[in-house]
Amino acid sequence: MKPYWTEQDFEVFETPGLEARMEALATHVRPKFEALGQDFSAYFSGETGDEFFPHVAKHMRRTVNPPNDSWVAFAPYKRGYKAVPHFQIGLWESHVFVILAVIYEAPGKPEMANKLISTGALAELPSGFVVSGDHMKPDAETIESLGEKGLEKLLTRLRDVKKGELVIGRHLARAEAAILDQNGFYAFAEETFRELLPVYRKLLQANEKAAVQR
Repeated sequence: MKPYWTEQDFEVFETPGLEARMEALATHVRPKFEALGQDFSAYFSGETGDEFFPHVAKHMRRTVNPPNDSWVAFAPYKRGYKAVPHFQIGLWESHVFVILAVIYEAPGKPEMANKLISTGALAELPSGFVVSGDHMKPDAETIESLGEKGLEKLLTRLRDVKKGELVIGRHLARAEAAILDQNGFYAFAEETFRELLPVYRKLLQANEKAAVQR
């Protein structure tokens, strides 16, 4: 069995220097993101009825510091994804992440946060799902460990703080990824996204309502 994510993929983020790391990313990781982008854009288009587009990170703005993570994002917009709730599959040196995110660029954050607070949607996710308030950091906490008060605090920050964010999904540790072939990883990602789609739909409803009011 050949693992989908190899040690070589994770070692990309140990490569010193911007140019060398970007080259390693392009060689080892980006082709997988491009394949995932095509396959899961089709998945989301089928599940939502909206045409989804893949956005593979290019890290073009970097001039000195090499990227510590990379990803492919999915959203129903061809030009970009950061201003709307979106899905991602990506890598840090320590793990793979399969997530739904609302980041600070999204103008509808207050309405989306209120929707999640009022519906308790995050607490309904299965055991093993993790949340974070910062997409730039690899760490996340399980929903169980945060508890009701912790989740409310995170969502209140998403609503009230300009830099507040929400990242939710599942992580696959480097060692765990090594035992999954392509079929195994695709099944893991699809199962994760299937659980996240009801949360995404709530976010979308709130965001569309906010856009009309603006």
